[in-house]
Amino acid sequence: MTVFRQCTVWCRTGGAWHGTQVNKSDRTSSGFEQRPLKTATFASHADYLRKLCTNYIGELGGANRRASYLLEQGEVIHDLVENWPLTDFNMGKLLGTTVDYQEDLSHRTCSVCLESCLTGLRDYVLNHPSPYVKRLKVVDLTGIKDAEVQFCECKKTMGRWARTQLLSKLCLELVVYLQQTQCNSGTFEISIDVLIDLFVTERNYDLVVQALLKKYCCPLKICCVAFRSDNLALQKFFYIIKLADPSLLRKLEIVHNVRLDMEHLEILFNSIHFPLLMSLTLPARTFNVQRFTATDERMLTNIGEKMGEMMQLTELSMPFSILTGRIQKLLSPLKTPLKMLDVSNCSLNHADMAYLASSFHANHLEALDLSGHNIPDLYPSIFFKLLSHSSSVLRSLTLEDCNIQDTHVNMLILSLSPCQKLQEFKFLGNPLSSQALKHLFTFLCELPMLKNVEFPVPRDCYPIGITYPIDDASLCRFDHQKYESVAEELNLILLQANREDVKASTPLFGSYDAAIQETNNELGAYLIKSFKETLEKFTTLNKMS
Repeated sequence: MTVFRQCTVWCRTGGAWHGTQVNKSDRTSSGFEQRPLKTATFASHADYLRKLCTNYIGELGGANRRASYLLEQGEVIHDLVENWPLTDFNMGKLLGTTVDYQEDLSHRTCSVCLESCLTGLRDYVLNHPSPYVKRLKVVDLTGIKDAEVQFCECKKTMGRWARTQLLSKLCLELVVYLQQTQCNSGTFEISIDVLIDLFVTERNYDLVVQALLKKYCCPLKICCVAFRSDNLALQKFFYIIKLADPSLLRKLEIVHNVRLDMEHLEILFNSIHFPLLMSLTLPARTFNVQRFTATDERMLTNIGEKMGEMMQLTELSMPFSILTGRIQKLLSPLKTPLKMLDVSNCSLNHADMAYLASSFHANHLEALDLSGHNIPDLYPSIFFKLLSHSSSVLRSLTLEDCNIQDTHVNMLILSLSPCQKLQEFKFLGNPLSSQALKHLFTFLCELPMLKNVEFPVPRDCYPIGITYPIDDASLCRFDHQKYESVAEELNLILLQANREDVKASTPLFGSYDAAIQETNNELGAYLIKSFKETLEKFTTLNKMS
């Protein structure tokens, strides 16, 4: 290995990045003798650092990975990855918080940095013989977290869908290149598992399918840990989910424009096994007990039993399914208690809530969404029992459009009081006055772990006679000036209680969803197309009649 006398190591102190010149001869058992340099030194000497990557990567990797990521030094990131000397490359660990570096960069989905990282991975396979033996076996991209606000200078993000697209494209290019070029024989012996959360829609379906089909002849092997499918024909979903190797899946999200009914779900569970599945999200109206027959009842029982075979399943989301009186049949076969349950707008009755409150799931629920249920009028005591059982672990509670009014605030406070680990509370869409919100916020200040609150526009900010739940057309028709005044008062309550750590907001159309945000153009086009087709069918039927 070529020996050089000096390099620059980066560290973060006092909120800024500093470079430190390090002499090989200055190394001691306790570390390096260091003297700080300005961050600009790094930016202006990127070419020099790139030359050092090959020879000193083991000691440069972690710190300079962060510094180059912060400064969007794409070429440096590329070269660091291209010359990676270790057996594993974990993005989450490299960019996450450590004892030495408190800032979490895993939320920075900077397009420049991520593209440089992935192309560097491709060139790791193809680059010229290096002084070290290629040892990389696993690349983990699952630690990247998509966030609403990005602080990178380029302001261009690479979301989950785009990462799926780029990795698939690079894998196919790599296969074609290796087939057409005389490469070093050692290149064909390289086998690197690339762990990724795939996001597949109609627009990138063909590319991802081809990449999965070529997996075994490509040095970079896509290993799907989580799979999200939206805007995809059911036949295509069944095909690609088998290609993605369900035995490795830990999270499966089938959402929105995948028309998966209960009978299709039964076929899925009967034909494919998910031994490691921890999280399952189903599209709206997967279940609808309003039209159940005896055959449907048996089908529901079978689905519950199949989910019971998933010993790792701890998260279940099935919003907007009609499940009145059937929650016990679906959840009682589960062998592992649920930690997250979303049954928002599922038309649960008293028997359903009574089962949830007394089930073994209740004591383990860390996240619960009961939105769309008239909790105060239908089952106030059962709700209190449910929260008391889950209070020791509950971190997130969502009660949107639950008809919680001013007269129910004291009951709500009493129910929430034991939930001392609550970090997130969302209660948009409830008809609460400004005064009731102030009373509730005064209590919320006492929850020590609370970090995020989503509260509704006060009822007195809307015109007299407004009805709840408020339709989308009327949602923005409120007194904005009055709302701003109330919001300032609520924030003042937090400040006076020294709770600056609590973020309070009113996202009128729901919380930020990175996946929807990234693919909203495609989904919008799909909805327009569906509406047009429905309109044409309706017109044709009218003409025939």
